[in-house]
Amino acid sequence: MTAKRRWKAITRKLRELGSIGSALASTGHPYMAHIVPMRRCNLACTYCNEFDDFSDPVPLAEMERRIDDLGRLGTSVITISGGEPLLHPELDGIIRRIRKTGAIAGMITNGYLLMPERIERLNKAGLDHMQISIDNVMPDEVSKKSLKVLDKKLQMLAEHADFHVNINSVVGGGIAHPEDAFTVSMRALELGFSSTIGIIHDGSGQLKPLGEAERSVWDRVRKLTRRSYSRFNHFQEAIANGKTNDWRCRAGGRYLYICENGLVHYCSQQRGYPGVPLSGYTTADVKREFLTEKSCAPNCTISCVHQVSYIDHWRAPQTSHVSPGASHGAAAGDTELAQIR
Repeated sequence: MTAKRRWKAITRKLRELGSIGSALASTGHPYMAHIVPMRRCNLACTYCNEFDDFSDPVPLAEMERRIDDLGRLGTSVITISGGEPLLHPELDGIIRRIRKTGAIAGMITNGYLLMPERIERLNKAGLDHMQISIDNVMPDEVSKKSLKVLDKKLQMLAEHADFHVNINSVVGGGIAHPEDAFTVSMRALELGFSSTIGIIHDGSGQLKPLGEAERSVWDRVRKLTRRSYSRFNHFQEAIANGKTNDWRCRAGGRYLYICENGLVHYCSQQRGYPGVPLSGYTTADVKREFLTEKSCAPNCTISCVHQVSYIDHWRAPQTSHVSPGASHGAAAGDTELAQIR
């Protein structure tokens, strides 16, 4: 690691520790938000319900307003997702705006559009974190996010990226060769990246127990990778065995999902509630949702929400209840916000 990269890693870690300290000190602000600058994607993975092939990018000026609204709420980490963020023509400006608010800037991408020059632009924009999910070794009808296709992109990142890179391997969701997850994780570690493994959820954010082969690979990868806050995924242990989790989901409070229409949702799999404009979302809304129990929580496998919610697992019992998907505050036309095909 070069001196420049080492210094950036140190300052990034200090900022992350500061954000966790702020979260421990106060429950009145979001810790993480995922924001969608466009729904369109250049791939069509069969298990994914978060993309289309026709949407236009959200204009930069509108994205900046939404990011400023997240800054107003005190959001610590803002992660750009999609669709495919690299398709957005003003992505660098979006990243710069996130950093201007003082938040940590992350991005989830399929990696297909990465080139050395593009990576250098992400460095200059101030990107802090990137995650790429690689589903298999060879592309198939389920997913084209394969190690065969993306390995050259990973080598480019290893050479040029000043930001942290995490490679996520997966099991479940119809993946034909679960043993590929171990190969993917080994390659990620070999290149100096961090590595995680996830269980792919279905279209409603739920999943079925893992089969014997899937479970074996899942255990091997978890033993292979180092422990860190981003790897706090022991909630999947119960779900992998067909059991539920007893936890306090803080979605709508600690975690926000902002769709391309600028509305706030619990997460990518519960679009439609609260389903209100981010521009009108207040600290009072954050505090209310922080204390609201969600009926979908026991079988949930949305790892980012679990990880963020761990900060407050020890305090603030939830005193109200909601069932996402039932008739709530969102207008009827808002419950199909993403227009997923």
